[in-house]
Amino acid sequence: MSFELVGLPALSRFAVDRGEPLRGDEEKLAALWPKARMIVVDTRGRTLVADRGTRLADWPALEFGDQPPVNAVLLGEQDGVAWFAVLMPAEDDEPVPAGRAWGLPELTDDPQWLDLRQAGATLDDMSAGLFTTAAALFQWHRLGKYCAKCGARTVLEKSGWTSVCSGCEREEYPRTDSAVICLVHDGADQVLVARGPEWPEGRFSVLAGFVEAGESLEGCVAREIAEEVGISVRDIRYLGSQPWPFPRSLMIGFEAVADPAEPLRLAEGEIAEAKWVLRADVRKAIEEPGSVPGLGLAGGASIAFRMLQSWSGAASEE
Repeated sequence: MSFELVGLPALSRFAVDRGEPLRGDEEKLAALWPKARMIVVDTRGRTLVADRGTRLADWPALEFGDQPPVNAVLLGEQDGVAWFAVLMPAEDDEPVPAGRAWGLPELTDDPQWLDLRQAGATLDDMSAGLFTTAAALFQWHRLGKYCAKCGARTVLEKSGWTSVCSGCEREEYPRTDSAVICLVHDGADQVLVARGPEWPEGRFSVLAGFVEAGESLEGCVAREIAEEVGISVRDIRYLGSQPWPFPRSLMIGFEAVADPAEPLRLAEGEIAEAKWVLRADVRKAIEEPGSVPGLGLAGGASIAFRMLQSWSGAASEE
């Protein structure tokens, strides 16, 4: 029995024009700057989240200067308003008093510093897309400070979307690592879940792995499941995708069918536990977290949550 995702994965939502031609248009950016808005991200990947976790706290961009700071990144533009993000300097990277950053006016709705895993599922569409993009760009900046060809320091251009080597002038762009994630079920009422050795006991998700060079997505699904739990799958079918900037993955979701009678052979060091679980138990574990002993599931910001929710028919907790 096949199924469809009941909605976009939380971090796949984006409600503004990404504005690729705008990134290098200094004249237009200058014209948009007076009405632009800014979000602040710290080096732990957190930002201020307001309105009970539903939107990002933001400020007039002019509070940060009369032109975009050199470390600001353009996230997109909507209805004549450009959205930027800036990374808080490391020396200021402690939780500031609620609603304040570098002396900016206090917000009145008691925002919290939250990361993308904590806030991704509750944010509105625009906020989720802006935060996901900002997190991905800042991770790329952190990992790409030096040229992969000659080792010289790189310089950011085009509103943070292009890296240029100061030595050989080689250009680079944000990297994305493709990974598959697959919900394996029996075609009826059982689903296969597993946990890695670094996860706490009782917390489970579906299986995932990175795509290798020269490999198709479907080939990766079959290989990863065979390597991780020792079973074969059939009827591999695409479901949807989600950016996962931890640090720079694109999770490409699939479903596949397997035989629960086939013995599970767990990959040492990769899979600590795997088991088949009934649909009713998955539904209850999603709708009433903690109600099914030994079955804690992936968080709401992940595509794994959306896949399990969709397969089980569980009501949304968002």
